[in-house]
Amino acid sequence: MYGAVAANKRNTLFIMALFVGLIGAIGWAISYFYANVDIAYWILGIALGYALLQYFIADKLAVAVTGAVPIEKKDNPKLYNIVENVAITYGIQTPAIYIMDDPAPNAFATGRDPRHAVVAVTAGLLQVMSDRELEAVISHEMGHVKNYDIRVSMITFGLVSAIGLLTDIVIRMMFFGGDRRNNNQNPIMLIAGVVLLVLAPIIALMIQLAISRQREYLADATGALTIRDPDGLISALQKLQQYGKPLKRQNSSTSHLFISDPLKPGLTSRLFSTHPPLEDRIKRLQATAGKF
Repeated sequence: MYGAVAANKRNTLFIMALFVGLIGAIGWAISYFYANVDIAYWILGIALGYALLQYFIADKLAVAVTGAVPIEKKDNPKLYNIVENVAITYGIQTPAIYIMDDPAPNAFATGRDPRHAVVAVTAGLLQVMSDRELEAVISHEMGHVKNYDIRVSMITFGLVSAIGLLTDIVIRMMFFGGDRRNNNQNPIMLIAGVVLLVLAPIIALMIQLAISRQREYLADATGALTIRDPDGLISALQKLQQYGKPLKRQNSSTSHLFISDPLKPGLTSRLFSTHPPLEDRIKRLQATAGKF
C-alpha cells in the first residue's frame, strides 16, 4: 500500500500537468478567436487560482452540499468508537465525523490529507449495517484517507470544475460577446478551437471517472487488508446492493466521493459512473479473500 500512496502523490503532479495542458489549450482557442495572446495567460491564471481555492475549500463545500452535520462522541458513541479504532489501526489522526440525515445507505471521505480529513455516513447506513459491516465501510473510507485518494480527488474535482466553468464562459464570449478583433482567421483553426472547447470538459470528466473507479478498487483492498476482514466488506457491499438507492440531496460534483454511486441510474450510468459496479468489487474481494 505504500506504493499506492507514492503513486497517488505522483499522480497528483501528472493530473495537474494534464489539466494545465487542457486549460492552456482552451486559452489558445479564445486567444486565437480574439487575436490577443494575453487572454490565454489570464485564463490559465484564473483557472489555476480557482483550482487552488477548491483544493482548500472543496471538503467544506462537499459537506455543505450533502447536508452532513458534525457529531461528537456523545451523539453516537458506537460510530465514534468505530471510526476512532479504525483510525488507530491505520496509524492516522481520527477524522472529523459527520452524519447525513438520509435513508439511503452510503458514506464518503474527503479532505486534502489525513490531518484534514472528514468521514461522513448516512442515517440509512447506520440502520442497515451491523457493527462488523460498519467497521468495514469505515475502513474503506479511511483507506481513501490513508492512500491520499482524498487529495487526488480534491485536485481533480477543482480542475474539472475550472475547465467546465471556463469553457462555458468562453463559449458565451465567442457567440454572444460581440465582434472579434480579427475577421481573417483560418476557418479550420477556428473550427478546431470550437471543437476543443466542446471536448475539453468531456475529456476532463473521463479522466476524473477513470481515476475514481481505480481508487474504489484500491480503497476496497486497503480497507479489507487493514482490518483483516474482507468478508465484512463483502457483506457490506452486498447490503449496499440490496438496500442501495439514490440520495435525497443529489449532486454530481460530489458523487465520486461516496462508497456507492449516490445518483439515480440512467441509460449512460455505467459509462459515466464514478464507481465500478458493486458486483465487480465484490468479485475482486472474493477472489483475494484468502490472501488477507
